[in-house]
Amino acid sequence: MAAAFVSWPSAPLTESLVKRALSNLSVPIFTSLPGTHEYSKLLQWSTYDAIDHDLTHRNPDNVLSSSYTIRKALIRKHYLARCIHSYLTKHLNSVLKDAVPRTWDLEISYADELDEMWSDQLWDLGNEIDSSSQWWILKPGMADRGMGIRLFNSKDSLYQIFEEFEEYSEDEQQIDDTSVVMSQLRYFVIQEYIPSPILLDPNERSRSVSTSNLLGNLQGYKFHLRAYFVASGALQLFMYDRVLALFAAVPYVSPTKGDGVNDAAAGNIDLTPHLTNTSLQIDRGEEGVHLLDELSGCHILSGADTDRGALFTPEDIEDIKVQMGSVLAETFKAALEMPIHFQPLQNAFELYGVDFLVSHDPTGLDSLGNSRIFQVKLLEINSEPAIELTGRRLHGILEDLFVAIEQVAVLPFFRQEVGCVPSMEVPMVPRYMRMCLDAKVRGPIQCLA
Repeated sequence: MAAAFVSWPSAPLTESLVKRALSNLSVPIFTSLPGTHEYSKLLQWSTYDAIDHDLTHRNPDNVLSSSYTIRKALIRKHYLARCIHSYLTKHLNSVLKDAVPRTWDLEISYADELDEMWSDQLWDLGNEIDSSSQWWILKPGMADRGMGIRLFNSKDSLYQIFEEFEEYSEDEQQIDDTSVVMSQLRYFVIQEYIPSPILLDPNERSRSVSTSNLLGNLQGYKFHLRAYFVASGALQLFMYDRVLALFAAVPYVSPTKGDGVNDAAAGNIDLTPHLTNTSLQIDRGEEGVHLLDELSGCHILSGADTDRGALFTPEDIEDIKVQMGSVLAETFKAALEMPIHFQPLQNAFELYGVDFLVSHDPTGLDSLGNSRIFQVKLLEINSEPAIELTGRRLHGILEDLFVAIEQVAVLPFFRQEVGCVPSMEVPMVPRYMRMCLDAKVRGPIQCLA
C-alpha cells in the first residue's frame, strides 16, 4: 500500500495544490510522517526541513521525496556563481557565457575588510569600477525576496552600503523591507547591472486600440521572468511553458539618468524602478504579474529611439523560452560537475522557481557572432518558490503545474501501486511541459544527452 506525507505549514496554497494533484492517485495523505513499515511506497512532498532525508537515502526503492538533499550549487547565489565560473573555464563556448552576468562572490563581515579585498579577490572588479561608469548590483548569497539588494557605481558607495548593513546589525529596529543583518549574512555576490533590459508597458493590452497606438502614452517598465522548472530523478529537467512576467511598480529609469551628484551614496538610489520582486510589492496585489504570452503584441519601449515601437511577437517569446530551457539545462550540467554541492537522487524530484532578465539590443550578437536581439540572463534559482504571490487570476496555471509535476515525477513511482502499465524509459511529457535535459547519473559517472 502507498501513502503520502504532505506538510507546508507556512504555504497553505502550495499544500492545497499538492493535495489536489495527488487526488488522482487515491492514496492516503498524512500531515505527519507515518511509520514506513506500514507502507510499501511513501511519498514525502513537503518542505525541505520536514522531509526525513535519511529515510530517502536508505530506501531508494520505496521512498520518493520532493527535494534533493544536497543542491547548494543551484540555490545559493555564491555557490551558483562559483559553479558556473568553474564550468566556463572548461566549456568556453557554453551558452552560459552570454547568459550569466559577470559575478564576483565575497565573504565579508565588516566594511573595513573591503580595503584588503580591492588588492586581492576584487582586484579586477576594482579596476573596472575605477575606469568605467558601469553600475553594479549587490545581493546577499543566501537571502531572497529582494532582501539586501543594492545598486552602486563606486568603491565608496559599496563601502557605505556595508556600513549601513553594520548599523542594522547593531540596531535591528531600523531594518526595512530590503535590509539585512550583515553579521548573519556574510556571503554576497556582486554582479554587473544589466543596462539595457527589455521594457514593455503591461497595461497596454487592456487599453483601447486608439490609445495603445499612441506610443507617447506608453511607459516602459522593467520586468523579470519567473519560470518553473522540475528536476526529476537523476536526472531529467522539465520547463513549465507558462512563464510569468513580474513587473516593477513604476516606469523604468536608468540609474545614471536624472541622478544628482550625491546619488552614488548608498541610500540615495531609488530601487523601485529596478526591483521587480512581487514580495516587495504586496500592496499591488497581482497587478504586476502577467503571463509572458499575454505580452505578445505589446510595443517594445527599450532600445534606441529609432528602434522603439516594434512589436513583441510570438516568435520573440518562443525564442526567449528556448533560451531559458537551454540556459538552465546547461546550468544543471555545470552543477553535475560539482558533486560536492549537487547530488541528484533517483528517488527525488524538486520544483525550482528560476528568475531571468531579458536584455534588449537591436544590433546584438552572441559570443559566436550570431544575431541575438533578446538575450536571457540567469539571475537566480529558488527552491520552494513563493507561488502564493502569483495571485488569484493566474491560479489555474499553478494547478496545471502541480498536476504536471505529479505526472512526470510522482506517478511513475506509484505506477505499480495504482495498477498502471510500467513506466516507459522515455516519459510522456505533459501539456505545457518541455524536457530540457536527460542525464543518466550513476555515482561519479555522468552521461549527458
